[in-house]
Amino acid sequence: MDSRLRGNDGAGKRWFRRVLIVGAVLAAYPAFVFATVYAHWFAADLPGGRNGPSDAYRHTLASATVAYTATPRWVEWVTAVMERGGVGNDSRAMDAHNNRIGAAIGTRADSWDAMQAEVLDAVRAGSVGAGDANKIIWLPPERWQNRWY
Repeated sequence: MDSRLRGNDGAGKRWFRRVLIVGAVLAAYPAFVFATVYAHWFAADLPGGRNGPSDAYRHTLASATVAYTATPRWVEWVTAVMERGGVGNDSRAMDAHNNRIGAAIGTRADSWDAMQAEVLDAVRAGSVGAGDANKIIWLPPERWQNRWY
């Protein structure tokens, strides 16, 4: 076999391996965030899987985690894409609101434990549609759905 062909085959394998490594690295961070958030979310045992305090906690903690471990800019980008900036319905508005509060908590946190404690305290102090821009919110109980997302 021509050595140039063997070289190309090796180059193709190296390229594929690099793509897999880059993909694994890029997937590791979201996997870390999801695993961390869901581990704490299950332990918190809050009501209202979706649209309730549980959902508010999950969004706030995820945003705080990203802001603490990376940058609040990523929270803004994800909120713009996933929640359409809070425009369209009450659920998106609630999630975008809580994401913003979570990012602020993560940005100012002095430690990992302090960040997690502040998020849980903020959710416990939250309420249905609070008028305070710095207070965690959720929808009324009749809008809660017993789901994990």
